[in-house]
Amino acid sequence: MKLFVPLLTTFLFITCACHSLPAQTQKQLQTAKAAPVLKLQLKKAVMCQRVENLTPVDPGAVFSVSSGQVCCFTSFNPVPRHTVIYHKWYHRDQLSTQTRLRLYPKKWSTYSVIQLRETDKGPWRVEVVGQNGHVYDVLRFSITN
Repeated sequence: MKLFVPLLTTFLFITCACHSLPAQTQKQLQTAKAAPVLKLQLKKAVMCQRVENLTPVDPGAVFSVSSGQVCCFTSFNPVPRHTVIYHKWYHRDQLSTQTRLRLYPKKWSTYSVIQLRETDKGPWRVEVVGQNGHVYDVLRFSITN
């Protein structure tokens, strides 16, 4: 019985305290519960010749090996929290390389680059992949003479 009375008193105190919250505080709690959870969203993904001032230059689907390089540009908005994505580069369906890229709130643009060699001619794709394995986009392109 000695233990029961303090527990009952504590329970009643907490119950009364919760029910006596000001209406404004209760409304804020309800609004916070109803607020949508922001998800990472890919807004733009493009293959391009180069990136200048975080702007893709000469976008396309076919690139000459003589150009020396090709870039995968991605832009995310919103970025709700610091996270990591990957650009997975596949040549003829074989993983050639993957680049780990960091994203920071509130919005973020980033890119990865590969240097081209004669042996890189043929079909390519880049998969834009989240930390959890979610594929945001697949960009297909070719390297020619």
